[in-house]
Amino acid sequence: MMSDSLDYTLHVNGRELPVTDAWLGESLLYVLRERLGLAGSKNACEQGECGSCTVLVDGDLVCSCLVMIGDCEGSEILTVEGVADGDELDAVQQVMYDSGGVQCGFCTPGFVVAARHLFDENPQPTELEIREALSGNICRCTGYGGILRGLEALAAEGEAS
Repeated sequence: MMSDSLDYTLHVNGRELPVTDAWLGESLLYVLRERLGLAGSKNACEQGECGSCTVLVDGDLVCSCLVMIGDCEGSEILTVEGVADGDELDAVQQVMYDSGGVQCGFCTPGFVVAARHLFDENPQPTELEIREALSGNICRCTGYGGILRGLEALAAEGEAS
């Protein structure tokens, strides 16, 4: 009897993580949450519209709900769980918390990954650049005010690393 399941390894947040008894047609989001227990990326729209599942794959922002795991072999994947340094929050995470940019928390992981990517590329983005970088992320609770104020303050400080 031939099995359709596979075993493979993913490179996630700087670690090699084994995935067993899987199917290559599963989404990256499904594998992260259900097979690897990395529940930070959220499953909301499953259409790439809300940004709740945003992760980095080889340095590119992607909606993990739209990426088939078969396309991730050999790739470096960064999730929200890999943004912080141990127990110390990343500067983006801290400023979002401090500015009231976190309410229900459902969209927060996607915003954090997108903002971290922006600040890695441009340590002092303008207000327009921040808005553009976050345009793929939807928040229904905060009204974006706290998120934007916090990230604009971080950009003004120039200490987002």
